[in-house]
Amino acid sequence: MDLPNYYEFFNPIKINSGENSLNTLSYELEQLNVDKPLILTNQMLDEIKNLDILLESLASTDISPEQIIKNIPNQATVEIVKRCADKYNKYNCDGIIALGGEAIIDTAKGINLLISEKSKSLKDLRGIDTIHSKMEPFIIIPTATGTGSEAALKAVITDDQFNKNLEFISNKLMPDLAVIDPRMTYEMPPRLTASTGIDSLVHSIEAYTGLQRNPLSDAYAFSALKLIGSSLKPLVKNISNKYHRMAMNNAALMSGIAFANSRAGIIYAIGDACEKISGVSHGDALSIILPHGMFHNLKFEYCRNSYQDILLALSGPEKYSNTPAKDRAVIAVAEIATLLNELQLLTGIPLTLSEIGVKRNDFPDIIEKAMHNTAVLASAGKVKREDIESVLEAAF
Repeated sequence: MDLPNYYEFFNPIKINSGENSLNTLSYELEQLNVDKPLILTNQMLDEIKNLDILLESLASTDISPEQIIKNIPNQATVEIVKRCADKYNKYNCDGIIALGGEAIIDTAKGINLLISEKSKSLKDLRGIDTIHSKMEPFIIIPTATGTGSEAALKAVITDDQFNKNLEFISNKLMPDLAVIDPRMTYEMPPRLTASTGIDSLVHSIEAYTGLQRNPLSDAYAFSALKLIGSSLKPLVKNISNKYHRMAMNNAALMSGIAFANSRAGIIYAIGDACEKISGVSHGDALSIILPHGMFHNLKFEYCRNSYQDILLALSGPEKYSNTPAKDRAVIAVAEIATLLNELQLLTGIPLTLSEIGVKRNDFPDIIEKAMHNTAVLASAGKVKREDIESVLEAAF
């Protein structure tokens, strides 16, 4: 890549990654001056004993039942954020630990917003860089790979009263610490492992081809792609493999860091719009759109050059060197399509939008939604409505 004239890169998160890395938590709480953390999780993670593992790691810390909220729903909402923030104040908590996936992490970010800004309404804080106060100490322990939410500077919280999503974007939403302990993801079944792995793959590819890419985001994205190329399919075949599980956990984190700094592109914009308009799974939508969005991007030399590197990262030096330079970008897209087909045979992930319930009459609204997604601004070329329609038709 050509070195940009100017770029920004931000990642203030301390990362503790590895087998039994949760055992560092008492020390980290001490370093953050946290004596009484509010712990957020859900019923399923309680039932599969992830919460028990967390609490065992905090045996030297006095954790009372009122500090633990086990009923965080699968979607972050204004109401649940307010109730949790009230509990935080009631029991004089001094930090937040989010154990879970994107909904729990976004809920924790919302709580931190309300508490730190001493606000009564999240609606007053929505938007970009609206946070002016010092945030409360915040730790994330992800239990699902793929979203990279532990490294994201964004939160989406639903306002059920007005049936709309509130978006919050700020570097201050990032946690002080992310603990990547593979024990937290051992229970992920093959289908979910495949879907979340593809989510990380999309983040890495979009970060590596976005117009805001830079040498640092490239380093994270390329490293994530190498791990995904060597570990995703083997992990789906054997979900008990600790090495490949750890590799995918780290790939999710690194792709999230790259994505947060390089931004997204047309693939993410269309996938996100499909989720919002048709109510389909975020991961499924992205995995279906991925090869078709990449094929669309082949028309741009900027992306073709990047895709050559993606072939090297995913398929290794032998495949790369045996492929003529002029064909490497096209073969990279073909390799992605082959991987998706193999994962479909192994786990049943969908390959078309029609399979997951997207209707053709949804297309106008999806196109409108995607065109207003800021991700299209960082995508190669000037994205037009007909470009999005073409990708949707190919993916249908």
